Amino acid sequence: MYFLTTRPTWVLILLLLLLTALAMAAPLVIRRWIPLEQLRTNNEVAGFKFAVIGVLYAVLLAFAVIIAWERFFDAEKALAAESGAAATLYRLSAGLGEPAAAAVRRHLEVYLKSVLRDDWPAMALGHSSHTTNVALNVLYREVVQYRPADLQQADVQNDLFRELDRLTEARRERIVMASGTVPGMIWFVLLFGGGLTIAFTFFFGAQNVMTQSQMTGILAALIFSAVLVIIAIDRPFTGSVVVSKEPIESVLEDFQTAP
Repeated sequence: MYFLTTRPTWVLILLLLLLTALAMAAPLVIRRWIPLEQLRTNNEVAGFKFAVIGVLYAVLLAFAVIIAWERFFDAEKALAAESGAAATLYRLSAGLGEPAAAAVRRHLEVYLKSVLRDDWPAMALGHSSHTTNVALNVLYREVVQYRPADLQQADVQNDLFRELDRLTEARRERIVMASGTVPGMIWFVLLFGGGLTIAFTFFFGAQNVMTQSQMTGILAALIFSAVLVIIAIDRPFTGSVVVSKEPIESVLEDFQTAP
């Protein structure tokens, strides 16, 4: 679904309208080939079966929407945790004394700028940036190679390690979620099941075919809307609906205004 995820919102809306129009046209076409009397004989049995099919598909669709939205929210939380850890690292580095504190802050700023410049475009493609990996390794090396002069600086170094671990875990989490949260098999079931559910309504026999067409259109619009929501938020860093860069940008602004 990467192709659809990267499309603008107006393209997804246009696709929704097109698919809904096709679904509404189908009962009109079928009525030209199959008479009303023949379709009416299916109503009683088909109605019972459609209720079962509709419930099963609705449960699956709701489950997929909830999971995709939760993962999107988790990506936001991961980015917030990463920016929070970066801000704490910046403040803790003052306990190391100069020139070590300045070096840690400089490498931390390089890392955050690389997140925005390199990691973000890479996550849009579902992977991480090697340049950002290098920047994080350099930051780690700066803290690891520091030799504390007293117990206070040793405690500060331990705190820096803890925050670095938090930052690294948060980054790893957002990178994992950048590749998408809905497996391919679930996509197949969602699309195939949605098509079958809508197609099932074509073979009911309503006296007014236009009314039947409108009811089919409403059902198709709801199903396709939910599927397009999943497509839009499946990759939290790709497409028109993405996690905001604001937490990282805000931390960088704080660095630049700090005394």
